[in-house]
Amino acid sequence: MKKSVQFQLSFMMFLEFFIWGGWFVTLGSFLGNNLNATGAETAMAFSTQSWGAIIAPFVIGLIADKFFNAERILGILHLIGAVLMYQMSQASEFALFYPYVLGYMIAYMPTLALVNSVSFNQMNDPAKQFPVVRVFGTIGWILAGLIISFVFKWDSIENIGNGMLSNTFIMVAIASAILGIFSFLLPKTPPQGKGEKTSISDILGLDALKLLKDRNFLVFFVSSVLICIPLAFYYQNISPFLTEYQVENSTAWASIGQMSEVGFMLLLPFFFKKYGFKKTILFGMLAWAIRYVLFAFGDAGDLFFMLVMGIALHGICYDFFFVSGQIYTDSKAGDKVKSAAQGLITLATYGVGMLVGFWVAGKIVDKNVIADGAHSWQDVWLFPALFAIGVFVFFAILFKNEKVEYKA
Repeated sequence: MKKSVQFQLSFMMFLEFFIWGGWFVTLGSFLGNNLNATGAETAMAFSTQSWGAIIAPFVIGLIADKFFNAERILGILHLIGAVLMYQMSQASEFALFYPYVLGYMIAYMPTLALVNSVSFNQMNDPAKQFPVVRVFGTIGWILAGLIISFVFKWDSIENIGNGMLSNTFIMVAIASAILGIFSFLLPKTPPQGKGEKTSISDILGLDALKLLKDRNFLVFFVSSVLICIPLAFYYQNISPFLTEYQVENSTAWASIGQMSEVGFMLLLPFFFKKYGFKKTILFGMLAWAIRYVLFAFGDAGDLFFMLVMGIALHGICYDFFFVSGQIYTDSKAGDKVKSAAQGLITLATYGVGMLVGFWVAGKIVDKNVIADGAHSWQDVWLFPALFAIGVFVFFAILFKNEKVEYKA
């Protein structure tokens, strides 16, 4: 792969995740402060990610794989996203905001697969070359948080109170417009399935359902869906939680989670090979419970280090469970249904699991509203902590240990 192409792909990945990290992290605080949204309404807004994940396979399977170059669809979707992002910045109430965020996520979620398609199409050694390109996505997410906190200070307690978080959508709209235009300059990625018939079963990965006859895979599949409920609590509540605790530069603090992802991704192969798949997954589940206990009993004063530790555990929580799970799914599926199996897991977790998770998180938050619109965060965080322990016990008892080779 030429250096010029590598630069193009890296810049594409940087903008792709700069865009996501530039508004999604602070969304909860924006909704509560700018739009006076309830927990249930906040859950609806975050659930648009799940609806986008459910609809995305149809965009890819019925349009991108059939008729148009991936880079062109990527450009069009990001240009549409730029317009919707600007409209989100102008919304003054939740009823006006929701249709725009729903439309945006339906446009954005397919781009996650499209940037991968564009990248892989240019690589002769994806296992070696893709991580070098993909890491720029993580850098983009982190930089978005640092810019919000340290350059513009939109997430300072004073500026949040003044409604400045609406500017995050304008920043992202500009980035989305840049990526939309830049996408048309990317290397050509023609449709891969032109002329081939595609069924709904193919698109949703339903051919992989036969894997559920394997007891171990069924236990893993159910656990993957269930663990998304604690995961949803983190995405939906971390920003409002830190803001309510009067933590300055909360977006920058939250980006520690993405920094830890990079570090723990490097540790994963060693942990996986030494302790095996089951222990790695269990360690990831346990990390979810520990992080929420840290959130429940930490504070913004002397115990602030507990909040930072909880955020830093994100790398273990995510990498040790979800990345290990992708490797396990790959090993169980075999070549024929490999793509279908990964698609099914993605649909089940980011689609169904997160959809339920955001709904539950919204209900729990609304149940724990106290005086002046504040929340009993200890009670909010103990729910996903106990839930994660329940999933941990379920997996530990029912999953029989088996040898899984680590394939990066």
